[in-house]
Amino acid sequence: MSVVEIPNTGDIVPEPDWSALFNDELEIASAKEHWRRVTTELKDRALMAPGNAHALQRLVVAYVLYDRSLREVAEHGAVVKPKRGNKTAMHRTSPHFTAMRELASDAAVLEAEFGLAPRRRSAATKAERVRKTAKASDEFVKRRGA
Repeated sequence: MSVVEIPNTGDIVPEPDWSALFNDELEIASAKEHWRRVTTELKDRALMAPGNAHALQRLVVAYVLYDRSLREVAEHGAVVKPKRGNKTAMHRTSPHFTAMRELASDAAVLEAEFGLAPRRRSAATKAERVRKTAKASDEFVKRRGA
């Protein structure tokens, strides 16, 4: 998998050091790919801002941890079997399945905030700075500290 650097996204929001967060090379590569995909879309739509840095990181981490939990559930199932020999033990939901559902929910909320979800795409727009226009009454209003 080749990673393509997106020009000027690092100037807006620097990419986190994924190796400080993940120790698996495949997860680091996955995080970089998710980061590239998300930042490309946000930059193309002029929605990237330095204030979104941590939310972007949380979104990518949710994606990577979701994939990790999904692998565990796919391999071992959504239900944990009771320990052998314990007559009172019951089948229970896998903690990986629970984590997967929570991470999917977290990612969905962040995707909606960024306008990445298809239903929210048209609602997310660049915030315009409002310029204050001078009014005739402004000359009669006394400014504090002036």
